[in-house]
Amino acid sequence: MRIAVTGSIATDHLMVFPGRFADQLIPDQLAHLSLSFLVDDLEVRRGGVAANIAFGLGSLGLSPLLVGAVGSDFAEYEIRLKEHGVDTGHVHVSAERQTARFMCITDEDANQIASFYAGAMQEAGDIDLRRLTAAGAAPADLVLVCPNDPAAMLRHTAQCRELGLPFAADPSQQLARLDGPQVRELVDGARWLFTNEYEAALLLERTGWDRGTVLEKVGAWITTRGGAGVRIDRRGHGPLTVEAVPGLSVTDPTGVGDAFRAGFLAATGRGLELRPAAQLGCVLAAQALGAVGSQSYLADPRQLLATATDAYGADAARLLAPGLAHRPDQA
Repeated sequence: MRIAVTGSIATDHLMVFPGRFADQLIPDQLAHLSLSFLVDDLEVRRGGVAANIAFGLGSLGLSPLLVGAVGSDFAEYEIRLKEHGVDTGHVHVSAERQTARFMCITDEDANQIASFYAGAMQEAGDIDLRRLTAAGAAPADLVLVCPNDPAAMLRHTAQCRELGLPFAADPSQQLARLDGPQVRELVDGARWLFTNEYEAALLLERTGWDRGTVLEKVGAWITTRGGAGVRIDRRGHGPLTVEAVPGLSVTDPTGVGDAFRAGFLAATGRGLELRPAAQLGCVLAAQALGAVGSQSYLADPRQLLATATDAYGADAARLLAPGLAHRPDQA
């Protein structure tokens, strides 16, 4: 299965605050909030939701198509993605803007405060998905619409419908920028809908739909719940819940949800059922949680299978093993 991943490509500036954000907040002064956090560590890493997911898919042996906009500073980043099996032939390079920047501070409870500079991502709306179906182009069996310039997200979704391309909706962080009609447009007809718990509530508020209505619009709604694992809802079925990998220490939560999506989509793309697919997503997310940065983890099939065995048992691990094919250049 060939998956085209559309969305943000960015450089992450990750900082660590050795305290709790909550301890710095004075409830009756929130209207005049002005804070500066002295951080102990700074890591500059490659990221962006689309690039993170494409990295995970490539690391698991797929050849994902990355579709997004970057600046002229993308050259070294592109080399690394190609080394991990990502096809960057559909990446637009801006002549005027730099690659997007994500700046994030994480406290000792793994809470995060972040900001995002769009940069070249503002030009993502110029990307035409017809290139995915042009003569000689490697076909895409699924298009994942990730957080991006809102105009690009809407255009990509509309073009998927126009071209008959199955698509998955992952509005995530951009729900805060989208109004109700826009969210409804992005969700309606998606094979998969991805949110976390907070985003799920925000999606319902934005659309004005109840959960039943959402399930009438999508094939399945996958909600990640942090340490509580993941919930999958489908119309006419009871909720399917999968526990997270237990006993993990948190090194850096950045990109963990993206790793889950990569594992889940790699598994479903190889024909796995929903439970083992979600388990593989959780196993890959566990790897990401133990690394600093969203593209620093290793997707070694033997290690992933060992983690799956410890977390879910040998029988479950055997079921998800077909999702763990790796690239020929991996040992």
